[in-house]
Amino acid sequence: MDRVERIYRLHALLDANRRYGVTLEQIKERLECSRATAVRTIRDLRDYLGAPLVWNRELRRYRYEESEGQGAWQLPGLWFGADELHALLAAERLLEQVEPGLLEPELAPLRRRIRALLERLPGGNEALAGRVRLAPIGRRAPSPEAFRTVADALARRKRLRIDYHGRASDEATERTVSPQVAPGVQVPVVAIVHEALRTFALDRIRTARVLDAPAKVLSDAALDRYFAHSYGIFGGPPRHVAVLRFTPERARWVADEHWHPDQEGRFLDDGSYELRIPYGDPRELVMDILKYGPDVEVLGPGELRREVAGRLRAAAAGYGGSGPSG
Repeated sequence: MDRVERIYRLHALLDANRRYGVTLEQIKERLECSRATAVRTIRDLRDYLGAPLVWNRELRRYRYEESEGQGAWQLPGLWFGADELHALLAAERLLEQVEPGLLEPELAPLRRRIRALLERLPGGNEALAGRVRLAPIGRRAPSPEAFRTVADALARRKRLRIDYHGRASDEATERTVSPQVAPGVQVPVVAIVHEALRTFALDRIRTARVLDAPAKVLSDAALDRYFAHSYGIFGGPPRHVAVLRFTPERARWVADEHWHPDQEGRFLDDGSYELRIPYGDPRELVMDILKYGPDVEVLGPGELRREVAGRLRAAAAGYGGSGPSG
């Protein structure tokens, strides 16, 4: 443990015990050091960083002594412990695995600083680097330039001009939008278009340009209403309730799954599991149902049942012939 880490740990210990303070033995135990090193760290925190650290002779404890109205003293600047640095590095590596190079110019300086700090700790960071793995399946990569432009417009609350290629229509259009939220790389951009909320897949934005015009901004309450009861990435109020029945073999798995905030589930007498899910737009729900194949049956509504049944028949028809040779 280096000097910076000891100062950080000592401050955290004192901060958590502002009322009664801590003994020298507690400090030595927390810092995992000798008496001389503990005393030197106390002096560093008090003399070099200006901490209001005092020794109470009656209680024989160290504590922060602060005047009324000044608030709790904190370390100046941005300080991280080893666990927090490792968490930051892990998050950076996960993003790099999901979208290689997406934020490389922005993250490179931060990555170098984090790794330089971690190299000073026992064991360095190589052990962690080889253990953070993510298998991105079905990933759709957005344009790094479009991602940064959307983020910039959101931060500055500006309108966007986007070239958008819709997947369902297979048509390219140019639109002016007021972006509201874009929670992540794989999550669509929700924006105002002609006073209505629309959803745009981030990976289908070919180019984006920030305009000078201010964006129309919805209140947090309005956005919460839009997302509160939506299913998956498609927002809006629910208009139907899907009733799904899973086989006994799948029941114990589905019973532990979270499909929707307002879902209702129950085990049936034969061991199967019935799940009720509110939804508005059925597109993502249909995909989630299909992945269970023969282990789920849509009991209603009829329109949803017909949609899923049609998809299954079409899939089965592809395997009806002799198939490829070999």
